[in-house]
Amino acid sequence: MSNSTYFVQECPTCGRRLQIRVEYLGKEVACQHCQGRFVASDPSNARVDGGIENNALLRRADELLESVDRWKCQVRSVYPR
Repeated sequence: MSNSTYFVQECPTCGRRLQIRVEYLGKEVACQHCQGRFVASDPSNARVDGGIENNALLRRADELLESVDRWKCQVRSVYPR
């Protein structure tokens, strides 16, 4: 019987929930379903600030939302209710 401890992580390629041994934290692993490769990381220990990459993504999302608001204003000025 195995005494290994596991955590659950989704495969970033196919989305399957995988049980990964804690010994593999920080190491590259492969999904047994799709063979997608990724670094094993426990999401419950993820950084709260999200890092630079996530901040750039959030800024881009804000830009897109602002562009939608501008578009709505333009449409309303052309087609008032």
